[in-house]
Amino acid sequence: MKLQALIATIALAITSAAHAAGDKHDHAHEHKPLHGGVVVEVKDMDFELVANATAVKLYLRDHGKPADVSKASAKVTLLAGTEKQEVELKPAGDRLEATGSFKVGPGTKAVAVVTIAGKPATARFTLR
Repeated sequence: MKLQALIATIALAITSAAHAAGDKHDHAHEHKPLHGGVVVEVKDMDFELVANATAVKLYLRDHGKPADVSKASAKVTLLAGTEKQEVELKPAGDRLEATGSFKVGPGTKAVAVVTIAGKPATARFTLR
């Protein structure tokens, strides 16, 4: 009976240590969409994708504050059913953006490869 209690205590200690080690940064900011899109976090940055039939926009936030995208670029691959579309996004004020005709809707998958300050980051989204 004592052995089971000891094993349970060790398992709890390991789980707690693993949880604490996995929490790499301050979660004082929320990862909520500010522009009506879908948000994912990659490398301590929030990427918010807003896509409709005429525009694809990508907003970047670093710890809750807008990131400078003036020298950034992105390539977004949209996957809607069997359709695949690649889109180049360019700086447009506070976001990266492309306009045109896009097949997007609920369930569309998107993969964005973003280059900021010469460093690439990949963000994956599922549109709602």
